[in-house]
Amino acid sequence: MVTQASAPDFEQLANLLLEEGAVTFSPAELHGLIVGQIAAGRRFETPALATFCAEQIDLATLSQPSTVPKLTLLYKESLEQLESSNFELELLLPDDEHSLSQRAEQLGLWVTGFIAGFGLAVTDKASKLSSEAQESIGDLVQIAQIDASEEAEEDEGLLMEVEEYVRMAAMLLFTECNQAPANDKADDAPTLH
Repeated sequence: MVTQASAPDFEQLANLLLEEGAVTFSPAELHGLIVGQIAAGRRFETPALATFCAEQIDLATLSQPSTVPKLTLLYKESLEQLESSNFELELLLPDDEHSLSQRAEQLGLWVTGFIAGFGLAVTDKASKLSSEAQESIGDLVQIAQIDASEEAEEDEGLLMEVEEYVRMAAMLLFTECNQAPANDKADDAPTLH
């Protein structure tokens, strides 16, 4: 029986990063970086993905044999989720066994990574984003500064709402930056000489 390899979860990616020596880099932030790149329209072949990830976590290369295959699976899974018409994007975050403040901090790091990844790849598309997409980016910048040092029962629901908003904002930005260009009406406009 052949088992299909799966993308790493939060803990598995954290362990891979530790093995690589990237002890201070969050798995959530790395996933956010990758999703941000995809959302802005960038696609990776495996060697380019390995180079990008190594650069982002401040390493010369990824040295552990399982790191690149696992990151490739994570990238492909994220791309498939974004391309799905079922709004399937899953943010790589710690599970509910972690404290609310840890989960909120990791959500903030995911968003930080997403904004950085998106910003690195969006180039000239940034000026063409809809006002809704630009507003979402502004909201994400605010969310990146999330602070949940005080745990309260009602904060659990709020964190889930913020996480859902982040998911939807990422998918909105992906949709805007990854659609085939529509036929420009500019062809019908008179030319000024």
